Amino acid sequence: MRARFLAAAAMMTGPLLLCGCSGGSGGLGHESSVDAAGLVSLSPSGRTVDPSLPVLVTAARGQLTDVVVTAADGRRLAGAVTADDRSWRSSGPLSAGEQYTVRISADNGDGGRGTTVQEFATSPAPKTLTMKLTPGDKAVYGVGEPITATLSTPVHDPDARRAVERGLTVDSTPSVQGGWYWVDDSTLHFRPKSYWPAHAVVSAAFDMQGRPVGGGLYAGAPSRISFSTGDKLFALTDAGSDEMTVYRNDQVIRTLPITTGKPGFSTRSGFKVVLEQTPVVLMDSSTIGIPAGSSESYHKDVHWDTRVTWSGEYVHAAPWSVDQQGIANVSHGCTGMSTANAHWFYDTVRRGDVVQVVNSYGHRMETFSNGFGDWNLSWDDWLKGSALGRPVSTGAVSGPVSTPVGYLRPQA
Repeated sequence: MRARFLAAAAMMTGPLLLCGCSGGSGGLGHESSVDAAGLVSLSPSGRTVDPSLPVLVTAARGQLTDVVVTAADGRRLAGAVTADDRSWRSSGPLSAGEQYTVRISADNGDGGRGTTVQEFATSPAPKTLTMKLTPGDKAVYGVGEPITATLSTPVHDPDARRAVERGLTVDSTPSVQGGWYWVDDSTLHFRPKSYWPAHAVVSAAFDMQGRPVGGGLYAGAPSRISFSTGDKLFALTDAGSDEMTVYRNDQVIRTLPITTGKPGFSTRSGFKVVLEQTPVVLMDSSTIGIPAGSSESYHKDVHWDTRVTWSGEYVHAAPWSVDQQGIANVSHGCTGMSTANAHWFYDTVRRGDVVQVVNSYGHRMETFSNGFGDWNLSWDDWLKGSALGRPVSTGAVSGPVSTPVGYLRPQA
């Protein structure tokens, strides 16, 4: 009968020192211990081996009866034996900078059997890929917060991108369906199909250390993050009626009179995500191309600022326009409200909460270049940005669920 092979293997250095299984009573009476060093050969050879090369185990005479190669963490290397049991070749990649234990058994065709166990190392990776994941502060975020992954080096090749996605894991309690989107060669975003659940616990990891990504690139040190979500807070900003309706867990909790961008400065339409909050911001019109001395210029401290774009769009206090709030749009693109209402909004929302602007003449919110406009893509279009082209179902967060530290706003 053909020997059954475990799906594993790797290379080793030096001669094979095979330990024979001596013959005993019964059906094994004709077996004998042999010095099997001359029965098999391995390629490549050397004190350290190149992890990009395949492993080949060959029986010069007789047959291989077992080949098992195990990494230090217990992972086995996949491989296959030929029909004549004379050779075995790896089908899975070796990891760079890894220690391996190899066990090979063979017989000489005349009843002599032996086994060898040897350790070897692969050479370190010439180029490594690491990843920064956010948000990584174990804080509480809104249900619209995406996970971002920033690569240490660009990845262009489609096969390498697929390898990167396979090395990324996202877990959440409760579980969701989500997906990765390649923003560019160095950046990925992950979002659920329809927001995170309220009070979810989320973790993400990139952990394929030493394994090949492609093009001579190997994964470096692993990275992991975790965070939680709070209530589902959603602010619907209607530039037509000049009202903002704020929902908590799909229930209206307040309707506020507002003003948005006037003609020529219309507020961006679409979905945005709260990026940060600051009690006071010095707003200077010159930063958006309005020079000092112009009839449209401004330079003033503005209070209770909730940022929704990196280019300077906020929800903030605008005591100078209270008479127009709920009636007309008179701002330079921000959403203005009374000081009391802006303070309430500031205290109610957090990073990751969703703000949607409707009935505005402004251009559509940028999808990625000006904050988190991820929710402006349909789910079908989102999946087109995945190298694997499929959704991901998150597993449950392992281990005990800890109480989040909460969200500490930056000091003024």
